[in-house]
Amino acid sequence: MGNDYDVPERLEFLDLDAEARAVLKDLQPLVAAQIKPALDKFYGKVRATPHTRGFFNDDAHIDAASRAQQSHWSIIAEARFDESYVKAVRGIGQAHARLGLEPRWYIGGYAVILDALVEGVIEARWPKGLLGRQAGGSAAAREVGTLIKAALLDMDFAISIYLETLDAERRRLEAAREVSEARQAELMNALGQALARLSARDLGVRVSAEVAPEFQVLKDDFNSAVAALEEAMAAVSESTESVSGGVEQIGAAADDLSRRTEQQAASLEETAAALEEITATVRKSAEGARQASEMVATAKARAERSVEVMDRAQGAMSQIEQSAQQIGNIIGVIDEIAFQTNLLALNAGVEAARAGDAGKGFAVVAMEVRALAQRSAEAAKEIKALISASTEQVSEGVTLVGQTGEALSGIAGEVAAIDGLVNEIAASAQEQSVGLAQVNTAVNQMDHLTQQNAAMVQQTTAATHTLKAQADDLGQLVAAFKVAAPAEDARARAA
Repeated sequence: MGNDYDVPERLEFLDLDAEARAVLKDLQPLVAAQIKPALDKFYGKVRATPHTRGFFNDDAHIDAASRAQQSHWSIIAEARFDESYVKAVRGIGQAHARLGLEPRWYIGGYAVILDALVEGVIEARWPKGLLGRQAGGSAAAREVGTLIKAALLDMDFAISIYLETLDAERRRLEAAREVSEARQAELMNALGQALARLSARDLGVRVSAEVAPEFQVLKDDFNSAVAALEEAMAAVSESTESVSGGVEQIGAAADDLSRRTEQQAASLEETAAALEEITATVRKSAEGARQASEMVATAKARAERSVEVMDRAQGAMSQIEQSAQQIGNIIGVIDEIAFQTNLLALNAGVEAARAGDAGKGFAVVAMEVRALAQRSAEAAKEIKALISASTEQVSEGVTLVGQTGEALSGIAGEVAAIDGLVNEIAASAQEQSVGLAQVNTAVNQMDHLTQQNAAMVQQTTAATHTLKAQADDLGQLVAAFKVAAPAEDARARAA
């Protein structure tokens, strides 16, 4: 069926081209003059016919319909077949449908209106004879009007038969639909009963009622699905028992593992704490060894400097001893000089005595020189004694300084050996500190991982208990379903 709004296609099929529409426009004055009498005639028949009269409430309603038809015919006379025209026609058709007006009545109405319009057009266009009278115009108008009425009557019967055929087809389809609905109702009843038993967890239910051929596939599919579900639930029931036992064993193992993991975590945590204390102690010992190494190095440097000082002191003592020997030699010379001076003074006194008075002054000088020589000899003797004592003390000091130098050299060697040992101890302590720090880090990581493992084990234990509870619930749920015994199941499969 084409589009109801495809106006150009309809105009082309009816040959209402531009030229024909121009002719229709030329008839506008005639249509305007004849349409009201034609509509009055039509609606007069509507009022006079009881069947059509019942479609209207009162005369006012009929007058309103006449005015609407008159406006609509003015649009037709203008050959204005556009959207407004289609909208108006659609409104009229919908109004007739709401009223229940059958097509034969408005086809008859068109026949009455067209008879009046054709008669008016022919009378207006028919050539007039003498005295302004038309020769045969009225007869031609009646003939054309009768022909139009016959055509519309034929259209009326054709449309009525078309509608009757559609109505018969509708009734046939309605009867088929009722039969189909009855079959569907039977199927739905059987399925409803089966589903009710299935909802009661009875997996042995099957649809055994006879159904229409078109529903046989649905019946077979339902029975197959329930059979498959029954087999699956039987397998699930068997598996649930195994799963429940396995989950119980896993739960016991998980509890044991959880306790051991907690103990291991606690022990590892204590080990980590102790190892951290040991690491701190070793680190402190390494720091003390480093400080001792520094102090030993300082003592070694000081001992080496002391050895050098003792060497210089020993050299100075040797020089002092040499100087004392030289001073002793000088004192010996002075002693000899004093001895010779004393002899000379003695000889000078003897000679002065011989000289008598002339030698008295010389004798005094000789005595003073002699006294000076004696004091010089005594001083030289005292200095010689002191130098001898100093020489002995310096010799003893040189000996002691030499021994001290040897002792300091031995101390310096021993300090150097101690410094090497302390350096080795410090290096070993440092290496131990680094190694213990690494071990402490590894232990802390192990402790952290063990804590995580303990948490995971606890979660696993909780999940295992939850799984066991769910397995028990699943077993209870599966136990609520009724499944056929193995022998019955085998017979059902064989059937």
